[in-house]
Amino acid sequence: MSNSTNFIPENISSIGDFVEGFFTQHAAVPAYTALGQTYSYAQIDAASAQFATYCVNQLGLKVGDRIAIQLPNVLQNPIAVYGAFRAGLVVVNTNPLYTPREMKHQFNDSGAKALVILADFLPKYDEIAEDVAIESVIITSATELLMPNTAPEHTEHVNFTNVLAQGALADFPPRTGIDINDVAALQYTGGTTGVSKGAALSHSNIISNCVQTIGRLGDNFDIQAEMVVCPLPLYHIYAFTVCMMAFASRGAHILLIPNPRDPDAFIAAIKPHQFTTFAGINTLFVGLASHPDFKTCDFSKLKLTISGGTALTQAAVDAWRGVTGCEITEGYGLSETAPVAAFNEVGNEQYGTVGLPVDGTEIAILADDGSQLPQGESGEIAIRGPQVMLGYWQRPDATAEVMTADGYFKTGDVGIILDNGCIKIVDRLKDMIIVSGFNVYPNEVEEVLTLHPSVLEAAVIGKPDDKTGERVCAYVALKNTVDTDDIEAHCRKLLTAYKVPKEIHILDELPKSSVGKLLRRMLRD
Repeated sequence: MSNSTNFIPENISSIGDFVEGFFTQHAAVPAYTALGQTYSYAQIDAASAQFATYCVNQLGLKVGDRIAIQLPNVLQNPIAVYGAFRAGLVVVNTNPLYTPREMKHQFNDSGAKALVILADFLPKYDEIAEDVAIESVIITSATELLMPNTAPEHTEHVNFTNVLAQGALADFPPRTGIDINDVAALQYTGGTTGVSKGAALSHSNIISNCVQTIGRLGDNFDIQAEMVVCPLPLYHIYAFTVCMMAFASRGAHILLIPNPRDPDAFIAAIKPHQFTTFAGINTLFVGLASHPDFKTCDFSKLKLTISGGTALTQAAVDAWRGVTGCEITEGYGLSETAPVAAFNEVGNEQYGTVGLPVDGTEIAILADDGSQLPQGESGEIAIRGPQVMLGYWQRPDATAEVMTADGYFKTGDVGIILDNGCIKIVDRLKDMIIVSGFNVYPNEVEEVLTLHPSVLEAAVIGKPDDKTGERVCAYVALKNTVDTDDIEAHCRKLLTAYKVPKEIHILDELPKSSVGKLLRRMLRD
């Protein structure tokens, strides 16, 4: 809720200004590499201007209109995102793996007028096209920029190649009417009710967090000298802000990994390069470090490995250090904090903690009654700073539930402030499950389970998992006999893969309190 502009550079009134500034500053150096193709900052500048021009001139989109971008880590992703910002549009980051049900909710909730999507995923959109208000669809193939002959053709939708070609025919129109505290992006997160909410992040939120993040890294991240391995999807707030905004503002060369779940292709993609920085999560560090081919990569320049999204284990730190010789520096944040709220100091990592709050950020530990607890006592982590969201998109009640009267965002996480000022995450108040860095909310999965005609009731919890950090486990009571394979198949139709229960247990009845409240803790015990 903070409107602080302390971190906003001079003459910057929007993210459009911000990105245009670093495009000019770093024009001559490589910006992104994906699928073996590299674009310089000058090329990204030109292509994103063409995209912006098309959005304004051909699509008639106006400042503040929402555009959903549903792409994996390919060059079209940053071009579309930067182009949208340059046109003054609000970016709605959308997971390409979403099911039609999930897409429908997000598109309707955001009021998105346009969509950028891989042609491969178009059949999912077609299922819900009549139920959403999207007016224009831009389609692309993963290899379209590399091999123009692979550009998809469609009778109703325009492909990315034609968008850029048509955008090149006119001058980019000037941006007007944008305030630094206007909404810039909607970052969807789950909720304890199971309804996904859009964290409304302002231009100020995102730019401030870029400045805060770079500030914490200090001399450990040089201008135009870093090559960043980015396996994290750009639609995820971690990669979105840290890689696509903060690191790009320093002229980093960002190596995009389209599918980190394919370790052989991942290693083949990074092997030719002397990368300096690696952005990942715990499960990725463990998986790569145990892969025999990973050891053959060139780690001679690797000096910075950053971790977020899920808790970092000592086992991951040891395994990563053993293979790469590099320490892991852990940070902490949420979609609602754009995301970075705390971050360890490079070279002085306090393992077991997420470090100190970044500049301009206050972290308090709250008791159940909302009062602040003294140092060393555990309670709910609350964050105040210029990166804290404006609120949940069009949900004032939900916003009021998480914001205190004095501007702190209540995270739902339990933590302690240690004697050295570092923040230690202890537990979660929420029932959220984190699978490979992605949030899974039990209520959403439970709702889908109970849509099965044979399921009476459902309860979902997370259990520790060596590969993914946690796995989704479901407990169901039945109306009539059905096997668990049938229930799993039902879930796969309605949920993204990481949300699908990995275990399904059938019980006679689910544990409840005397007032009928589901007791998930009994299932965990």
